[in-house]
Amino acid sequence: MKISEKIANYKAQGKTFYSFEFFPPKTDFGLDNLYSRIDRMASLQPAYIDITWGAGGSTSNKTLEMCKTIQKYFGLEVMMHLTCTNMQVSSIKKVLIEAEENGLSNILALRGDPPEGSSTWDQHEDGFRHSVDLVRYIRKEFGNHFCLGVGGYPECHHEQSDLDADISFLKEKVDAGSDVVVSINDC
Repeated sequence: MKISEKIANYKAQGKTFYSFEFFPPKTDFGLDNLYSRIDRMASLQPAYIDITWGAGGSTSNKTLEMCKTIQKYFGLEVMMHLTCTNMQVSSIKKVLIEAEENGLSNILALRGDPPEGSSTWDQHEDGFRHSVDLVRYIRKEFGNHFCLGVGGYPECHHEQSDLDADISFLKEKVDAGSDVVVSINDC
């Protein structure tokens, strides 16, 4: 189910909802441990689970596999992070096709962090510069198959000092076709 539909259902029922975010572990032991935790946490009935793409796409292969596993075996809705970092358009398309073929319907489209070990973010020569470009591409290539989430920063993005400009960028992402805006509340 699309997360936008789940959120609408929660809102119609006057219910509060939350999600959990996990990053792919580096080891098989860590992955088994995380799956065990997700199994226990499923009883808390999160609206969805989101899985990060990893700094610079460093865990991208594990991200897609984890999303497929969580949705299939734990019965939880999943939102897969997808970033522009170190990604060429053909690789993005391949990931999205595999996600679609495996019944994933929620993507969090992000620019992404700089690659591990780098302090600056550089656009891949055959990639996208901003998350809005990724949103436009997904809508053009996949129509409304995916519920698209984008990042929102109530306190202003850490690379932006002008809140009005930041809100303008958020509006651009919404106008480009995003369905939900995700913000973080680190409890």
